[in-house]
Amino acid sequence: MRYLALCCDYDGTLATRGKLPPETLAALERLIASGRRLVMVTGRELDDLQSVCPRLDLFEYVVAENGALLYHPATRTEKALADPPPKDFVATLRKRGVSPVALFTPAGSTMTAPLLKITCSSRPRSRMVSSTTVS
Repeated sequence: MRYLALCCDYDGTLATRGKLPPETLAALERLIASGRRLVMVTGRELDDLQSVCPRLDLFEYVVAENGALLYHPATRTEKALADPPPKDFVATLRKRGVSPVALFTPAGSTMTAPLLKITCSSRPRSRMVSSTTVS
């Protein structure tokens, strides 16, 4: 069986301490030279990933932000992979003190409604809200 693509994570898989080691970079280049494709799947926010990974151009696609965003490095286009959250859900998060909560629209997107971004923090668990507790 011949594999046509490699889908992999960035942190702890390709990167060590946030950096791509030269030997990993060389292996990725050999994989591409063999006719295979690379896809990165990461929980990182795209702007953060772009600041730490200098070779996103090696990847056909990047699925970022825990699956919320598809990025095509060759064209620098972004596509949201989820519908925006209900306004009452966002309001409930803010009311219960979950912060920071931010709404964003991916650059280059044709979306008219923003996506939700919650940045995890070191707050006590009692302040965190799961979707199962919100009615």
